[in-house]
Amino acid sequence: MIDRRRFLEGIGTVALTTAALVALAGPGSLAGLDFIGRAEAQTIDVAKLMEAGPLPDQVQGKADAPVTIVEYASMTCGHCAHFHETTYPVLKEKYIDTGKVRFILREFPLDIVAKAAFMLARCAGEGKYYPMTDTLFETQKSWAFTNNPAQALLGIAKQSGMTEEQFNACLSDTKLGGEIDESAKRAATEFGIDSTPTFFINGKKFSGAISPEDLDKELAPLLGAN
Repeated sequence: MIDRRRFLEGIGTVALTTAALVALAGPGSLAGLDFIGRAEAQTIDVAKLMEAGPLPDQVQGKADAPVTIVEYASMTCGHCAHFHETTYPVLKEKYIDTGKVRFILREFPLDIVAKAAFMLARCAGEGKYYPMTDTLFETQKSWAFTNNPAQALLGIAKQSGMTEEQFNACLSDTKLGGEIDESAKRAATEFGIDSTPTFFINGKKFSGAISPEDLDKELAPLLGAN
């Protein structure tokens, strides 16, 4: 895990503004994670789960799909990356793209580097959230656990079409940073999230990465003949 000091050192090398430090590490940020573990829940009413939060959901799939899967993830979580490299492609091809599943990835960053990565995904532009998170998960080892994560993230941002100025502006966005913090706090206090990845499949809670086989097993009775 990249600690706060190492990330701030990396930030200095790409000349981020003071506002960026406030957005990433200011009061109310996730640095302390003091809200973890305040609530526990095994099943959540789907209507409650889908109530509007601090951030608009990035939704994949049909709005009227019979199954809704919500994933809470951290961009620096190795188990999350493994899920997105192995199970998620199956989920997308077999269930999301065929109209059977509505999928939503929600931000639950466990450290300041993960928060920065999620901010970049939110800043990527219309329709680019999932392509950016896919790229970040695929390349996680090249940026999340380096001595200079800020520089590595800047390189990924540039490859996606973002300029250095846009990169700096994104990480200086205190409103976005605060919304990510509030979204994660809501997940902990209202839905009992205390680790990543955590999934809700039609409201039923699952902690830890899910294999393609386990996914098929869980979805079969929910989909029936669909």
